[in-house]
Amino acid sequence: MAGVDILSTAFSGANTAYLAELYARWVADHPNSVDPSFASLFQELHEEGSEIVHDAEGASWAPRPHIITGDEPAPLPNGKAAGVTAESLKAAADDSLRATQLIRAFRVRGHLEARLDPLGLQVPKPHADLDPATYGFGPRDLDRPIYLGHIVASLIGSDTATINQVLDALRAVYCGPIGTEFMHIQDPEQRMWVQARLEGDNWRKGASPEQKKVILQQLTEAEGFESFCQKRYVGTKRFGLEGEDVTIPALHAIIDQAASGGVRSVAIGMPHRGRLNTLVNIVRKPYTAIFSEFAGVSFKPDDVQGSGDVKYHLGTSTDVEIGGTPVHISLQPNPSHLEAVDPVVIGKVRATQDDDDPHQRGRHMGVLLHGDAAFAGQGIVYETLAMSQLIGYRTGGTIHVVVNNQIGFTTVSVHSFSGLYCTDVAKAVQAPILHVNGDEPEAVIYCSRLAAEFRQKFASDVVLDIVGYRRHGHNESDEPSFTQPTMYKAIAARPTIRTLYSDRLVREGVVTEAEVTAEWDGFHNRLEQAYQAAQGYKPNKADWLEGAWKGLKPPPVDTTLPAPETGVAIDRLKEVGASLAHVPDDFNANPKIIRQLKAKAKMFETGGGIDWATGEALGFGTLLLDKHHVRLSGEDCQRGTFSQRHAVLIDQVNQNTYVPLNNIAKDQAAIEIYNSLLSEFGVLGFEYGYSLADPNALVLWEAQFGDFANGAQVIIDQFIASGETKWLRMSGLVMLLPHGYEGQGPEHSSARLERYLQLCAENNMRVCNITTPANYFHALRRQLFLDYRKPLIIMTPKSLLRHKLAVSDLKDFGPGTRFLPVISEIDPIAAPDKVDRVVICSGKVYYDLLAERRERKLDNVAILRLEQFYPFPARMLGEELARYKQAKVIWCQEEPENMGGWTFVDRLIEGVLTDIGHKSTRPTFVGRVAAASPATGLAKVHVAEQAALVNKALGVSA
Repeated sequence: MAGVDILSTAFSGANTAYLAELYARWVADHPNSVDPSFASLFQELHEEGSEIVHDAEGASWAPRPHIITGDEPAPLPNGKAAGVTAESLKAAADDSLRATQLIRAFRVRGHLEARLDPLGLQVPKPHADLDPATYGFGPRDLDRPIYLGHIVASLIGSDTATINQVLDALRAVYCGPIGTEFMHIQDPEQRMWVQARLEGDNWRKGASPEQKKVILQQLTEAEGFESFCQKRYVGTKRFGLEGEDVTIPALHAIIDQAASGGVRSVAIGMPHRGRLNTLVNIVRKPYTAIFSEFAGVSFKPDDVQGSGDVKYHLGTSTDVEIGGTPVHISLQPNPSHLEAVDPVVIGKVRATQDDDDPHQRGRHMGVLLHGDAAFAGQGIVYETLAMSQLIGYRTGGTIHVVVNNQIGFTTVSVHSFSGLYCTDVAKAVQAPILHVNGDEPEAVIYCSRLAAEFRQKFASDVVLDIVGYRRHGHNESDEPSFTQPTMYKAIAARPTIRTLYSDRLVREGVVTEAEVTAEWDGFHNRLEQAYQAAQGYKPNKADWLEGAWKGLKPPPVDTTLPAPETGVAIDRLKEVGASLAHVPDDFNANPKIIRQLKAKAKMFETGGGIDWATGEALGFGTLLLDKHHVRLSGEDCQRGTFSQRHAVLIDQVNQNTYVPLNNIAKDQAAIEIYNSLLSEFGVLGFEYGYSLADPNALVLWEAQFGDFANGAQVIIDQFIASGETKWLRMSGLVMLLPHGYEGQGPEHSSARLERYLQLCAENNMRVCNITTPANYFHALRRQLFLDYRKPLIIMTPKSLLRHKLAVSDLKDFGPGTRFLPVISEIDPIAAPDKVDRVVICSGKVYYDLLAERRERKLDNVAILRLEQFYPFPARMLGEELARYKQAKVIWCQEEPENMGGWTFVDRLIEGVLTDIGHKSTRPTFVGRVAAASPATGLAKVHVAEQAALVNKALGVSA
């Protein structure tokens, strides 16, 4: 309203004299002489009994006392019941303004004086901004009655209060066991919602007796489990939750509140601390199963397959009923890279939402638990937060629970992060942060429910920071007093959270001491029974082929089986091709794109010259027609780093987008292609998580350059390469890594093929370096044609994207065709009876070798292409080499000798040669000399090196 703006200006301290003049004018010419907003105000004063007083200085009034808050348009003057002069009016308005500043200070900085540390070691220091004296209120001003207004009045239940009463109310909200940071939120609705809930909710009166009994029961289960394990498994690492036991009731409250708001599945990610407790008390893993793992019973190969992992890294899932509604709860396995699971969980949630209803993202929720030091210290936390509101990655908000032990291993907070709190990074995404004392269970439960409500209402992230302590050291065999003697002296002297809370409930008469003891003993008896049963416990078969994975099978042991036929009918290929070459008449495509589209149309007319990008599009498009969802993300992947893909077209007039692959047929599945934020670790983790939840989708991540995946190595090592054998979780994720030596320097040449090959074992993934668009097409389709899933790592080309020889015919995509792990010699010039030299190579160097051989008209050299490194196609390679049993065998690569494929294939090729009785006993290496850097940054040096290795491989001089 315009009047609100005018009033806000007029009631500033500099304008109070002007206000008095307006009032006098209103009295003299009531009501048309002033702005309508002022007329309404003066009329209200009049109706409330304010006296109009005339004296030598003009008209003035004696209204009832009033002071504004930050939520009202303007303050009213505070004065006596007699006549008020302009000077006294100004003083009253100044009081209102200063009081308003004080109130706002509590909303912004009240958390600085909150009682958050249950140990009492971090005593909040008085802050000047929270001192009434800072705003001119002396001791004699604190008991003066003041009219407060509707928002602040809700704190005390009265319209009128003294400054002392206001301070008491504000301190109870902002400086008690809860300290809240929310005034940094730029969205007024979100900010005002949090403020209204904090100031209006009366949680301090306490929970109902029944609610208190439930909290006590949950604390008993949390502490009782840890206590039992400590007694039965002395010194065994379990990373217990003692000191943060209230986390279990907090998770119950979050899930219960979310379920009442419509959430139907909850995916949890967490580090190892408290994982066992969460498994049994939240995700309902049987106690017998946990105890059998302590005894080393589970994860024997004849039981559930795989190598297994330590128990505090494992996950599971369950279905529970909350308020009559089924809710699926899962806990994602996680390695010791504490925060690495964050984007994995969020990607999994996104896939579940997409499969259910992408327009109802609130129905599936992620909950991430963090340690305080990890939340502040690991960059993946920010990468995950940064994705939270992006169109390709948002999931309707995530609840972050920080299990704040006030220590990281042995590092105290002052050495762990530079900010005020470990949660400061969350302010970057406008998340409200609820700090709460972990020894105040009812405050924790209130904040937990508030966090769930906020997420559900605003589809945004929220942080719950539970400040507690770690009763033992980093693990149960650690001695923490070596490094934190003061802290651990305080911990040793402090009763447990459950003890404190049960004593309180006994004092309140909610329960009796006998009931508390009986509940504790009864729970321990249950655990003892489970412990005894665990001695003969045999775990169930793995649950990895349930839910979305139903119908798929465990991977076969035999890796020599030929790839399935993945070719497509020519008419269907042309149907996809027609969509690729077409844009709507009213779409203003870039002229250069139009030329590319015409070139694509010609490919399908002639049936030849199909390049890499078109072969890829055919792979995507035919899968879409088979009702398989396709998702591709990465840096600039819509256009393609090398301007090759152009899968999303941009209207040159209005910036609208058009995706040809989404316009093939009416009943097709959809493709999503997202330019990601500049993140590798976070985005790759997200896509891996997505692939875990949707095995029927083709999920791809593309690096801008192959070695950019260096920044995501944790995801590659801990999840993609080993997740199946550790946790029995398959993934069909595809990684596209541009690779090839074209003189672009050390950071834009190698995708570090050697790193992936070093991780290969137990048929865990596929690693390919492909040379033809058709073989790429088949590799993509093979991902979904098999009845099991494996990650696929592809060294994708750069210069070959437009290489005249790196093309395929349409028939190569047609019926009866499949992926070829080895491509034989195709040039008739190299007849087997003439060949005395066989060069085995992979990737882009093949075309350099082919061009030079043709240039020199060499007929004694055969070139074989190894398109798939792993699983190594020994049988197929042997069949090809058997044609040239008297020839010398060369392995040629562009990479230095200590990189690329050499150290991986050396002994494998040797084994093949031995098996077929070949003249050569081992291949000879040809490539760049061993080096610390992948490639030179000097163009002339690159050209010389490349020419030398090509000539050497072909057996000719320069």
